[in-house]
Amino acid sequence: MTSRRKAQRLSAPRLQDTVRLSAEGLAKVLGDLEARVLRTVWRFDRPQPARVIHMRLLEEHTVSHLTTITVLNKLVAKGILSRTSWDGLFHYSALLREDQFMKMASRHVVEGILSLQPDAVTASFVDVLAEHRPEQLEELARLVRRRIREQGTKEE
Repeated sequence: MTSRRKAQRLSAPRLQDTVRLSAEGLAKVLGDLEARVLRTVWRFDRPQPARVIHMRLLEEHTVSHLTTITVLNKLVAKGILSRTSWDGLFHYSALLREDQFMKMASRHVVEGILSLQPDAVTASFVDVLAEHRPEQLEELARLVRRRIREQGTKEE
């Protein structure tokens, strides 16, 4: 493993080691409430105190203020949110933009499922993509061709 790769792993947010297949979206790699809180934090363009995040979260999910604070602090401990003190209040913000986090979480999930049997996983991925998102097959083929060219260039 390269030193760059090791540094990425050390600084990467800590996600669950299991993937909850029955969950939707972010809840596959975070708890349900953690996913709701993180999506709420992403809706703000700057760090917010827990009370503001809690009030926005209440618009779609009933949860106590103390529970919101607990989840915010868990997300800080996992390296997903940052917490800074301003005017005597903790303000929370995401360390990664949503697209960056989703890319990282997707990679985490794929690395996990590849441990099953890479050949079977690859074939299943193509089959499922063809059934559910056929328009993505050409994009997948383009990405594979690009990666093959890049690896050929590195080996020369």
